[in-house]
Amino acid sequence: MKKIQMVDLKSQYAQIKDVVNLSIQEVIETTAFINGPKVHEFQKNLEQYLNVKHVIPCANGTDALQIAMMGLGLKPGDEVITADFTFAATVEVIALLQLTPVLVDVNEDDFNINIEAIKKAITPKTKAIVPVHLFGQCANMEAIMEIAKAHNLYVIEDNAQAIGANYTYKNGKKVKAGTIGHVGATSFFPSKNLGCYGDGGAIFTNDDNLAHTLRGIVNHGMYERYHHDVVGVNSRLDSIQAAVLNVKLPYLNDYNKARQNAAKKYNRAFKDIDAIVTPKVTYSCGEICDTCDCHVFHQYTLQLKGVDRDALVKHLNEKSIPCGVYYPIPLHNQKAYTDSRYNETDFPVTNQLVKEVISLPMHTELDDEQIEYITSTILNFIYG
Repeated sequence: MKKIQMVDLKSQYAQIKDVVNLSIQEVIETTAFINGPKVHEFQKNLEQYLNVKHVIPCANGTDALQIAMMGLGLKPGDEVITADFTFAATVEVIALLQLTPVLVDVNEDDFNINIEAIKKAITPKTKAIVPVHLFGQCANMEAIMEIAKAHNLYVIEDNAQAIGANYTYKNGKKVKAGTIGHVGATSFFPSKNLGCYGDGGAIFTNDDNLAHTLRGIVNHGMYERYHHDVVGVNSRLDSIQAAVLNVKLPYLNDYNKARQNAAKKYNRAFKDIDAIVTPKVTYSCGEICDTCDCHVFHQYTLQLKGVDRDALVKHLNEKSIPCGVYYPIPLHNQKAYTDSRYNETDFPVTNQLVKEVISLPMHTELDDEQIEYITSTILNFIYG
C-alpha cells in the first residue's frame, strides 16, 4: 500500500507534471514574474469558472480577507461578526484593522456559523458578517444575506476551504461559494482544493466600484504608476503561482468529485456507528450526491462520541495514519483574542466540538486500499 498522506500533493503533481513544468518554464523565459500574462489569464479563467464579474488575485488568503475589509471602508471600532470555530486568520485581519471581532457559536451538524447567534450579536456598531464556509460547504447564505439586508450590513465570505462548492437557494438556483456576499475571499495555499505551489489568494465580487477599489489596494493603492489614490498594500499573486493554478483549475471539479467519492466511502464504513458522527451536508441536496458539489470536503471531519481522541490520534500515528484536529482551541479562548464580553455559555457547540473533532486524510489521490486501512484501524480501536 502506498504511504498515506494527509494531503498527497506529490501524487497529484505527478499526474500533471509535464504541463505544470511547461507553464512555469514559460513564465521564466518571458521573465514576466509580477502581474504577467499568466496572472491575467488565470483571473479571466477563474471569473468564468465562478460566474463572477471580478476576480482580484492577491498574495494569500489572509490578505484577501484584509483587502476585502479595507475595500468596504470598515473603520476602527466597527463590529464584525464571525464564527468562533475556525482558523485564526479570519479574526486576525479583523483585529489588525482595529475592527472589533464579535465571535459567535456554530452549528453542530455542519460546523458553520449559527444564524440565531448572528441575530443576537447584532448591535448598532455591527457593520459586517464574515461567514466561514468551513471544511468545504457553504454556511446558510440565504439566511445570512436576509439578515444583512435587514440591518444594512456587508457580507464577506471566507471561502478558503470551499472553492468550487455550490450553494443552492430555496428556489433551486445554484451559485458558487464565494460569489453570494458583497465580496468573497479565498486561499490557494498548497493543501487547498485548488492550491498553488506557494502562497496565493484571490478576492471575488460582482460590484464594479468595489472591484476597482480592490485592484488599487492590492497594488500599493496605484492605478497609475506612482499615483497613489487609496491606501494600499503590496499583495500580488506572482506569475509562477498563476501558471500552476491555470493548469489545475480545469481539474478542480474532478478534484472535488474525487474528494466526494472518498467521503462517501468513509461514510459507508462508519454508517450506524454510535461512537462516530460523520459530516453532514446541509442547505442543498442533503447528502453527498452524484449531481452537484454541495460539499467539496477540504477536510473530512468526524465527531467522536465517548472515544478518547488523544488515544485515537496516538494509535493512528503508530499505524502510520496521519490525522488532524481542526481546531483544538476556540478563538474566544486564544490568548490574542480573549475578551471580557464573551461568556462560555455563549459557545456550547464550539466548546464541545473542540473536544470531539478529528479530521482524516482527504485528497484527490486516496484509494480504496488506503481508505479501508484507515477506517478499519479506527473501528478496531473503538471496538477492540
